[in-house]
Amino acid sequence: MFATLLGSMFASANDTGAGFSSVLWIVLALAIALMVITVFLRFVPVGLWITSLAAGVHVSISSLIGMRLRRIQPKRLVEPLIKARKAGLDVTLSKLETHFLAGGNVDRVINALIAAQRSNIEMPFEKASAIDLAGRDVLQAVQMSVTPKVIETPVVAAIAKDGIELRAKARVTVRTNIERLVGGAGEETIIARVGEGIVTTVGSAETHKQVLENPDLISRTVLSKGLDAGTAYEILSIDIADVDVGRNIGAQLQMDQAEADRHIAQARAEERRAMAVAHEQEMKASVQEMRARVVEAEAEVPRALAAALREGKLGVMEYYQMKNVIADTEMRDGIAKAAMPNTPTEPTPGQRK
Repeated sequence: MFATLLGSMFASANDTGAGFSSVLWIVLALAIALMVITVFLRFVPVGLWITSLAAGVHVSISSLIGMRLRRIQPKRLVEPLIKARKAGLDVTLSKLETHFLAGGNVDRVINALIAAQRSNIEMPFEKASAIDLAGRDVLQAVQMSVTPKVIETPVVAAIAKDGIELRAKARVTVRTNIERLVGGAGEETIIARVGEGIVTTVGSAETHKQVLENPDLISRTVLSKGLDAGTAYEILSIDIADVDVGRNIGAQLQMDQAEADRHIAQARAEERRAMAVAHEQEMKASVQEMRARVVEAEAEVPRALAAALREGKLGVMEYYQMKNVIADTEMRDGIAKAAMPNTPTEPTPGQRK
């Protein structure tokens, strides 16, 4: 239609031969108006503005344009605002925009506030936004405050005084404490403290049978210590789900100790044996040394006899008589040793020489 209108205008201008400049001004004005409308629709979500008016929430066009200029999608703020106003919450667009610019999740905060209002839990917008900015799921926190959550601990191994290992697993029922949600410890702390209570209870029992007969000892010990202090949760109950008997650690330790003692005794015996062998070798060396001295002393006998013959202190007949005595002695020794075959023969002085 716009082209047809322009064509008729140009035709009328040509027919009259005048007013051509006026047609150009009209076309320019229409182009400018079209650009203005395009820019307006670009920066102002008219549909969202109409939706807010229909919901009874007044959002000015200047506010929508300001959000566009601050690179905020108006839909992410206007829709939670409509939801909050319909729920009867006193929340302004400025608060939502501030929380969004701080990096918070506006939609989750509004849902949490609505859930808290329906559950008769007092929670102002500032507290909900602080919990959200702290990195916690504020909606889940409100839901856990209404419906407690069950946390199941991993299997915790502990040893009783009689050396028997017990493996226990507990279920902890907790409820969110809204007042301590900011700055309070999380589920990991609850699990660690419950595990500590299990180890303490089992470790202080005289026998493992006491814990098997009364598993509630663990629950009473854990609850009496106030393990929820400083955490974001309130412990409602601790139930022991399972208790199993593990290894006999005491017997295993005794076996290991006995094995270690055996190795020590073997090492000491080996040390004594080595010392005895060394002493034996020393004695053998001493015997060989003494025998060497005997041989050396016997080697001096012929020299002494020769010197006595030269000096006239020993006669020739006396020398032969001595040789006869020596030969007779050796003969008697040989006959005696032949009668005893198992007796080792010792070399005679004449044989050594």
